[in-house]
Amino acid sequence: MSRPRTAAVVVLLVAALLASAVAGLALGPVRIAPGRVLDIVLGGPGRPGGAFASIVWDVRMPRVLLGAVVGAGLAVAGTVLQALVRNPLADPFLLGASSGASLGAVLVIVLGTGAAGTAGALGVIGAIGALGVPAAAFAGSMGALVAVYAMARRGGTMTTGRLILAGVAVQYVLSALTSLVLVLAAHPDQMRSVLFWTLGGLGGARWDELPLPAAALLAGTALLIALARPLDLLLAGEEGARTLGLDTGRFRAAVFVLTSLVIGVLVACSGAIGFVGLMVPHAARMVVGAGHRALLPVAALGGAVFLTLADLVARTAAAPEEIPVGVVTALVGGPFFLWMLRRSARVEGVAG
Repeated sequence: MSRPRTAAVVVLLVAALLASAVAGLALGPVRIAPGRVLDIVLGGPGRPGGAFASIVWDVRMPRVLLGAVVGAGLAVAGTVLQALVRNPLADPFLLGASSGASLGAVLVIVLGTGAAGTAGALGVIGAIGALGVPAAAFAGSMGALVAVYAMARRGGTMTTGRLILAGVAVQYVLSALTSLVLVLAAHPDQMRSVLFWTLGGLGGARWDELPLPAAALLAGTALLIALARPLDLLLAGEEGARTLGLDTGRFRAAVFVLTSLVIGVLVACSGAIGFVGLMVPHAARMVVGAGHRALLPVAALGGAVFLTLADLVARTAAAPEEIPVGVVTALVGGPFFLWMLRRSARVEGVAG
């Protein structure tokens, strides 16, 4: 795709992200006029503004920012995983990475908070420390990806069916272990909060939790954009990439570690949110093509817009009750996944 068209897409996505952010700040149980929201935001956090300013800066702004960061990160991770395994159905959730990260995080939360109770479950990173939960989530994410990849590659050939079966199997096992930990070890006061978190939710967003996921997103995306050329080489196939000078084994291992780190940090903050990394990369690819130098930034912006809007629906659809944002993304992503699975089966049938 030409650079002017890519630039136009980026500008449109930035505008959409700003509009969705304003909507996220304005809408909720207490509605604030968009003009008033802009006045509060442009006035800065230190300017007196009464109850509306407190709602915008202390409650909604951290949540909107976390949603944008997590959405962007999951979309980037999904884009890279699809290139690494050369399969359009790869996704952090479907490959078990999110479930592995959730298990690691829940183990630390439940076994480490003790008397911290519900407050510890909602303020995950704040209760355990800046590194405990993300480190455990990273380990779980990495372990899940390695297990799925090893099972899918067994026999030398990785097919769509084998990849999906391996991902579903690992996901079910990890989800069962997470449930077992909650039932046997969680304090009753923790149970509802941690379960809500494992379904994917941004309700616990706080200003002091934002720097870590934001840093993981920026650093991870920058590194992956720098690796755009070898990621493009993988699209030529294993033999083609090796012929062009890429050590595919080492490259895949390094990028798996980097992707797992990003996923682990994000899941530690938001819980397991599925299908963002499946849908957004496909939409971005249809708009800007498969070249990763343009694809990764566009996917990041698209993921930020999508999850910001999904969280807005989660907060307002059943107000004053709140739906876990992971439920909203699953309701949208489930039918999309079935369509993609049918499409992949048709392509494999023609190829066979």
